[in-house]
Amino acid sequence: MEEPGNKMYKEKETKMKKGNYIVSPRASSSSLQSSVAEEHHCRLNPAKMWMLSPPSDEESHELAWLWKHSSPIGVFQYTKKLFLSEQTGRAQALEFVRKNAANAISMANLIMGLSSILCNLNGLYYCACWLLLIGFLLDLADGAVARQLNACSALGAKLDDFADFTSFGLATALLLQAHGILDGLLSITYVLAVFARLCFFSSGIPFMYRGLPCPYASSLLTGTYILTGGNLVLLRMIALVMILFMVDQGFYPHDKVLESQPWKKVVYAGGILMVLFSSYSIASLYYLIWSSSYIFFPVALWSSKV
Repeated sequence: MEEPGNKMYKEKETKMKKGNYIVSPRASSSSLQSSVAEEHHCRLNPAKMWMLSPPSDEESHELAWLWKHSSPIGVFQYTKKLFLSEQTGRAQALEFVRKNAANAISMANLIMGLSSILCNLNGLYYCACWLLLIGFLLDLADGAVARQLNACSALGAKLDDFADFTSFGLATALLLQAHGILDGLLSITYVLAVFARLCFFSSGIPFMYRGLPCPYASSLLTGTYILTGGNLVLLRMIALVMILFMVDQGFYPHDKVLESQPWKKVVYAGGILMVLFSSYSIASLYYLIWSSSYIFFPVALWSSKV
């Protein structure tokens, strides 16, 4: 049986951890003071602690890395590497923009066509026409941008054809508002004419079209719809004529609106201003004259040699 005195003494005996030193009440006051002083001195002097306990291999590598990057040479190398990486990233971003700028314009044309289809299905025919006019401008711009940036590709050509088929084929045919069998056959025939024009008609001559380009047929129908207030009889008659023009074997020059004479660029800029700031009637008249001049006087007015 343990004596009460020893038990009370053991309860009073405590161990205090000071760094790497363990001090108990049995230790003398002088040894305790020396231990605390030595520990305090070591904490205030990291260099002395390093001398007492040499760093491990991992700590040595960390110290070397810190010294390298805190020295002027290390900072300069790090800054140079960061600058070169930023330059590389900027060059890659510019190259990506160069290769895909024309594709982005074609995608915008596709979005205009899909939005026009939705407007047609909801009875918003004037909005649908307005979107088709914007798609017309975008279609004239994508090829010019691709050639100027030297970014022509097979993907861009397919994307352009698909956007043209959506905007100037499907969306434009919905303006005819087929409510009967004959009207439906006319709309289907118009879509098939656009499809045949895009897929099978190749002139084999650079910058020459075989058959009327579908954007101009769509622009003519759109301008007629807005100007006449949606006269479906006149619109369907013009659509039938446009079908004949698109499947015709005649040659139409590449207008090169943004790559040719200055007056063509003025016409294009006027089309942008009409879409942005003009009323429906004035804009439709402007696009009606523009498309009619190309359809009926292609070589005399719109050839790149003129």
